[in-house]
Amino acid sequence: MRRILLTFLLIGLATCLFAQEIPWDVNGRGLSFMPDNTFKGSDISGWHAVGTGSWQANNGEVNINNGNGWLALNHSFQDVAINLLVKVDAGSEAGVLFRLEKKGDSYKGILVAIKDDKAASYRISFDLNGKELSREKLRVAGNIIRVAPPAPKQAEPERPSGNGGNRRNAAPADLPMQPPSTAIIPGNWNQLEIIIDYNIIRKFINDGGDATGGATEDTDGSFGPIALYANGNAAFKNISYKDIAKQYTPKEITSSNFTAQRVSDMYYSWSAAAADFNHDGYMDIVSGPYIYYGPDFTHYREAFFAGALNPSREFTNVNCQYTFDFNGDGWPDILTGPGAHPALYINPKGESRRWDRYEILLGDNKQSINIQSEITVFKDLDGDGKPELIYANDGALWYAKFDPADPTKPWKQVAVSGKGYALGHGIGTGDINGDGLVDILNPYGWWEHPKASNKDGAWTYHPEAFARYGHRSMAVGGSVMAVYDVNGDGLNDVVTSLNAHGFGLAWFEQKRDKAGKISFAKHMIADDYATAGKNAGGVTFSEPHGSTFADINGDGIPDFIVGKRYWTHLDDYFDPDPYGAAVIYVYKTVRNKKVPGGAYFVPELIHNRSGAGSDIATADLNNDGKIDIISATDRGTFIFWNHTKNNKKAKAKKNSSTN
Repeated sequence: MRRILLTFLLIGLATCLFAQEIPWDVNGRGLSFMPDNTFKGSDISGWHAVGTGSWQANNGEVNINNGNGWLALNHSFQDVAINLLVKVDAGSEAGVLFRLEKKGDSYKGILVAIKDDKAASYRISFDLNGKELSREKLRVAGNIIRVAPPAPKQAEPERPSGNGGNRRNAAPADLPMQPPSTAIIPGNWNQLEIIIDYNIIRKFINDGGDATGGATEDTDGSFGPIALYANGNAAFKNISYKDIAKQYTPKEITSSNFTAQRVSDMYYSWSAAAADFNHDGYMDIVSGPYIYYGPDFTHYREAFFAGALNPSREFTNVNCQYTFDFNGDGWPDILTGPGAHPALYINPKGESRRWDRYEILLGDNKQSINIQSEITVFKDLDGDGKPELIYANDGALWYAKFDPADPTKPWKQVAVSGKGYALGHGIGTGDINGDGLVDILNPYGWWEHPKASNKDGAWTYHPEAFARYGHRSMAVGGSVMAVYDVNGDGLNDVVTSLNAHGFGLAWFEQKRDKAGKISFAKHMIADDYATAGKNAGGVTFSEPHGSTFADINGDGIPDFIVGKRYWTHLDDYFDPDPYGAAVIYVYKTVRNKKVPGGAYFVPELIHNRSGAGSDIATADLNNDGKIDIISATDRGTFIFWNHTKNNKKAKAKKNSSTN
């Protein structure tokens, strides 16, 4: 009886938590960091004003009319992030000052300001009354570096002003999503997020913009308060800031359902795979150039030349990695995907040497291609027992098929889509329409596998937005897209991260109308820090660059496994929250007809000091019937041994009690 009551109590709690869809904001009003402080009051006593005009505050909104000056926080920073909304009348100018320093009879600092539909970054100076004395645009610097190099001897050409968030080549007309407008709207609220770190300042306007930023010099202000700046009429609200000079590394946590084993301390790869490479009866792991031998994974050897990388400044050449017995000799071989030219390594069958390498994807010029997508999938598409490599290249989706008589020869490449439908992130496979054939997905939708009677025919495209622009990234899509029946209605759904270099997890519920037409309803699982309290389990993290799916808790339903790729674009602030904890989670699928969509997800933190690379591998490494997790990252290569209690019996009892 107690179990039945507890079951109903848990169902009721879940229903309360998930009965209302969260009003997720996708229009450039997110928050990419957890602020130290957000101004919400009507008292500006913690600030001081310089210049003309009267600053007023009311319920977190700060206004100035016909003023010329700034309102400075009574607290100084060197490196800081700020996120706020600003509204500026036509012809007026407003923004934020950084590192405001008083030098003799004047002030100097760094200003990011918007005026009408333009924005720019300047070094600026004022007299003691707030009158502007000098202003100079900062030179361009940044991108995926943290430290701006010295100024070139010859001046760089002037860059177009503004936020520049919508530059894009022509795209097919039937794409289900386009980059949102990040243009400044004069006289309306615009989001302004600015990060100043060391000698680079980056501005992001309406969730897009000038990620390259500007370079500061030693002669500019180096330490001082942040300040709201206005010349004319302006208003500010949602003013949030964070001292980014103070960073945080959490105490190491591993789920009680897993044991973490770090098999490599070094950065070699963003992917891993498992097989018995040496025929000793134990599963092994390959991660980048090294094979780690089971059952203890303490001995290892090179399959190809190894060189450890500097995670602060270098990218690995191994984004994705797979294993299969390609030549049918009974010994598993290794396939490396994007990051460098895709290559096949043939197992030397126990010989103490590096493996022979073959480049297997050639272009029209007979030269090896370097494929476009960071994510690939290795899946048997045609049911012949031999997987194909699915990837994006030259603007299109492709798959490549090897000849089992000689897999070292160039593979046959087949275009699934036309040009303009390929993306760098997000690929999935699964039977969407229930015809028993494997379809291919990416963030733009799904491509229907031709019927068996038309094996070589074109793949039919079905547009669907399985991702989202935003959080400063003008790219979309995540990692491996999961295809399985989430809610138990007999239709396969899609679970995916939305933006590998931003935020967002969601599942897409498949629906059919009376005519059998397929559509999808999006159910958000987690978003950014603006919705942190409403995300599943209160969990928020950026850069969900690696994912996969497997039944982790043994209840017969797949779960979604996803992790943050730490420093995904190297050691800098090019991406949102790059220094957040390197977490990896399993989002357990829970079916419940009383919640929207008939299911929800419960996150379990597996580990907070590893994260993910470009994908995540799963395998039963010790033959105990439980799926273990392998993650290769710039923190090293990890095994997470699964001790989760098998929930099949518990699930059966629960269903019999509640039906």
